[in-house]
Amino acid sequence: MCYSTRQTRERKELEKLLSVKAMYGDLDTDLELIYFHANGWSHPVMWTLGQEEPNNLLPAMWGIMPPKEKQENYTEYFKNPKTFGGLNAKSEKLFDHFVYRYCWENQRCVIPVDGFFEPHNTKVKVKGKDFKVPFYFHRKNGDPIYLAGIYTNTSDGRRTFAVLTKDATPMFEEIHNEKKRRPVIIDDENLDAWLHNGNNESDVQDLIDDDLWEGDLEAYPVTKDLYSRSVDSNYAGIIDKVDYEEVSISYG
Repeated sequence: MCYSTRQTRERKELEKLLSVKAMYGDLDTDLELIYFHANGWSHPVMWTLGQEEPNNLLPAMWGIMPPKEKQENYTEYFKNPKTFGGLNAKSEKLFDHFVYRYCWENQRCVIPVDGFFEPHNTKVKVKGKDFKVPFYFHRKNGDPIYLAGIYTNTSDGRRTFAVLTKDATPMFEEIHNEKKRRPVIIDDENLDAWLHNGNNESDVQDLIDDDLWEGDLEAYPVTKDLYSRSVDSNYAGIIDKVDYEEVSISYG
């Protein structure tokens, strides 16, 4: 599952790449939303590009909430274990889940990121526990990754979103070898199609099935600071490659 990402591009670069304008409410903004490590469990506010205002980058909180809720009450809402942070949404449930079914048609979005992190279980025991290490995924050509998402507008006028996931393709199955899932990544050529109003269920499903080819990505192990509760993992070197004797795979 996708619970950690990275987004270090400045607002102006994202505006240029996507031919859009960053907005905060109805106002132009100079807001910067830069994260060396965006930990989903802290519910960061990130840039999103959605169907309702496809020419505007808008800030949204990572962690989808029902429209009847107030985003300002997110800490109380996510205390319920059933919400599980609202960080990911299974694409297989997109058309019938009690929240998602109201989003798939008119509230799809993309979240531009540099890359994202997934855990790998080495199957080695250390002090009786599984030895897990994080892998960092990014595009080989350095371009942004456009995560597919859905969003809601909460009752206090704010946006919340979740990242769509699907069954792992071979590369993800080997690295993310416990959950065996992967985020849905919209291919650059399909961005307009993903945000197009008028798509039916079949159109949306086709875009999910035919998302970015995993061969465009590379992945490698990074520091376990990513998992530490005593280290602030939001630092530039969080994506430096780390060699572990216990890790026998690499892609890139």
